[in-house]
Amino acid sequence: MAYEVTFIPGDGTGPELAEATRRVLEATGVAFDWDVQQAGIDEYERSGNPFPSATLDSLKRTAVGIKGPTTTPIGSGFRSVNVLLRKELDLYACVRPCKAYAGVRTRFPETDIVIVRENTEDLYAGIEFERGTPENARLRELLAELGSVVREDSGISIRPISVFGTERIVEYAFDYTKRTGRRKVTAVHKANIMKFSDGLFLEVAREVAARHPEIEFEDRIVDNLCNQLVSRPEEYDVLVLPNLFGDIVSDLGAGMVGGLGFAGGANIGTHAAVFEATHGSAPKYKGLNKVNPTALMLSGVYMLEHLGEQDAAARMERAIAEVIRKGEKVTYDLKPHRDDPTAVGTAEFADAVIEEMGA
Repeated sequence: MAYEVTFIPGDGTGPELAEATRRVLEATGVAFDWDVQQAGIDEYERSGNPFPSATLDSLKRTAVGIKGPTTTPIGSGFRSVNVLLRKELDLYACVRPCKAYAGVRTRFPETDIVIVRENTEDLYAGIEFERGTPENARLRELLAELGSVVREDSGISIRPISVFGTERIVEYAFDYTKRTGRRKVTAVHKANIMKFSDGLFLEVAREVAARHPEIEFEDRIVDNLCNQLVSRPEEYDVLVLPNLFGDIVSDLGAGMVGGLGFAGGANIGTHAAVFEATHGSAPKYKGLNKVNPTALMLSGVYMLEHLGEQDAAARMERAIAEVIRKGEKVTYDLKPHRDDPTAVGTAEFADAVIEEMGA
């Protein structure tokens, strides 16, 4: 039986990357029934809405989607499509594996960590008060009554971190660790300074960890973690973080394994999951068949794992890794020199992965 999956090509280079990934996914032998839906700046220019209700309805029905990169319309009043997806579908867990592959230039070839980022709270909850507005003034007055004076020319953002949100993301991290045969969970925070937000995150993380004594647990202050990641990354395994720190450390992890071109991702909720590359849409390369599709292909690997197709996922990841290791049929960014005439395009990279799988 075929899996029904919402397929969102995206914009910029998104459609090329999505098509390359679709062909490789189908070459695994797993059957898919793609429901093609639109999102991004092209759809915004066409209909005035970068995230149509039909796309949301499809994801609610299929409960699984794979999405090419999308551009956020600048100055339109719309938040990013990714933020909208996470909010509308309550995709509370952002999972970002950061694994170094042979053939990729990196100073950290031993890196193999997974970042589990809370996706719905923290500063990304979007509770903000613009400088100079009546709402800002009212909030400053209240804060002054409570003993905290805020300058009149300040913009203000609120950073909620709840027991509910923390418990479910840390539980997800422990469940992921067990399912994937990993060994340790590290809770990352700034509880030494933000005692009532990050302090709560750490307290709840410790309570959840006590329910999973078979998994090693530790915590790290976020700045210390960043220092240790680039000095001894082999000590870390699964990291669980609040939203803002998770966003920052995710990009650090991507840089450690060669850049965002190797950073796939999954956004997981109770009733739906959306898989996407974490890099942008690179519109200047649109239609040039040039961009490395590895990040979205790895997102496809994570989708197969989510669907329970573990063998297909392993074959697809091995094929991607082998094409990169050989270094022959790879995009320009994987060559020793970016002007190497032997570099291939997005589609040809996909062809090489399919060939490597023996499909």
